[in-house]
Amino acid sequence: MTTDAPGERPRTRPEEFSRWEAVWRQVPLLLGLVALWIFLWDHVDVLTVTTGVLLAVAVTRALYLPPVLLSGRFNPGRGLLLGLRMMFDVVVASIQVAARAIWPTWVPTSAIIDVQLLTRSDLVTTLTAEAITVVPGTLVVDIDRERGLLYLHVLGTRTPEDIDRARAKVLATEERIVLAIGTRAQARAVHEARRARRAAADERNGGTP
Repeated sequence: MTTDAPGERPRTRPEEFSRWEAVWRQVPLLLGLVALWIFLWDHVDVLTVTTGVLLAVAVTRALYLPPVLLSGRFNPGRGLLLGLRMMFDVVVASIQVAARAIWPTWVPTSAIIDVQLLTRSDLVTTLTAEAITVVPGTLVVDIDRERGLLYLHVLGTRTPEDIDRARAKVLATEERIVLAIGTRAQARAVHEARRARRAAADERNGGTP
């Protein structure tokens, strides 16, 4: 876990994994490609499986993409909380958007905002972007992978407080995803960032950090 600049939040990086750990965490993806090959042929034999393995390895090497490293960790309780909260957010946002659409005096307002994510994990970034886009009223329009930034189109942003709330919702979604499927290092970083935000909020409100 490193910090890119003084005062910046710590971010976990894929290099935390050793070479063999990275290879091992790619195995499920290779197996998925082999399974897809078998489904396409609709036949299982030694030749089909062998060619599927060779093709999967060739594709991942010739058409290289940044590796999607699975954490190997899943918290069922946090996963359930993530699913329930997503359903709640979708229902509430759907009602809000529908009400605004039929409200005669409502004037549409929106903004493009950037949100600095805590982690640099491609998997967490992708899942966070998908979870945010599923909720009506928000749409991810771009991702800066190198800097860990999401750019969102958000409805109903009339004041700076509305923008702050939109950013807080994105960070809360990222936290729930990390606590459900992220690495232990990412989970620790999430807890540390949460404590830092609470301390800063207490200080702004005149309380004790």
